[in-house]
Amino acid sequence: MSFQQRTIFITGASRGIGKAIALRLASKGANIVIAAKSVEEDPRLGGTIYSAAEEVEAAGGKALAVQVDIREESQIAQAVQQAVEKFGGIDVVINNASAIQLTNTEDTAAKRFDLMYNINVRGTFLVTQHCLPYLKKGNNPHILTLSPPLNLDPRWFSPHLAYTISKYNMSMLATGWAEELKPYNIASNALWPATTIATAAVKNLLGGDSLINKSRTPEILADAVEYILQQPASYSGHTFIDEEVLQAAGISNFDKYAVVPGAKLQKDLFIS
Repeated sequence: MSFQQRTIFITGASRGIGKAIALRLASKGANIVIAAKSVEEDPRLGGTIYSAAEEVEAAGGKALAVQVDIREESQIAQAVQQAVEKFGGIDVVINNASAIQLTNTEDTAAKRFDLMYNINVRGTFLVTQHCLPYLKKGNNPHILTLSPPLNLDPRWFSPHLAYTISKYNMSMLATGWAEELKPYNIASNALWPATTIATAAVKNLLGGDSLINKSRTPEILADAVEYILQQPASYSGHTFIDEEVLQAAGISNFDKYAVVPGAKLQKDLFIS
């Protein structure tokens, strides 16, 4: 299915995985709504909603840069309204924005717990809720949430309980929407990488260059997203791993996605 004239609302699309997805879909002719906070560049992270919009336009899509903190419902509502005014509707929501802190219970401050829940869970819920009236009228509408399969092995809970349950909540939302919205022919899925992905967040917060060198590029997720969003509404209710999606698309060799060709890759969190 073509992406021409389809409008994709992506949270956290100013950099990293969100931007890679935006650029891939823009290259296919999509309208991209870049809904993110960054209007001034942070040297550690790079990119703003405006620089991302320029790249989207250069890639062949149409862009709308909207500053939005998804912890604030009024900002979500305003962003959705701006998207509808510019493009006439919303066909796809990609819940990419997320906060991470890998600390145990004792070391997780209340404000960090609240940050993860307000962005990962509440923000994902409210963004989807506000887009829903337009998804119901959309062209092959999809909700895609960047969150992991529900792996209940206790080892994924004990080191970073607050983060784990916030990400699992996102996957539960995605699964619930698949059933709830089936009468409206709206697909809902979750997607997660098999390995760590080379982003500024991984470099700055998790493992520096050594982990980056064991990672894949965000393009592997962009390719998986492109495939998922071309599928009909019946392609719904899954918590996908990127490799599984690409195998369904006929891709079995993932070597091109490695940051360092031939390097031993680091499995991502929640992947056994």
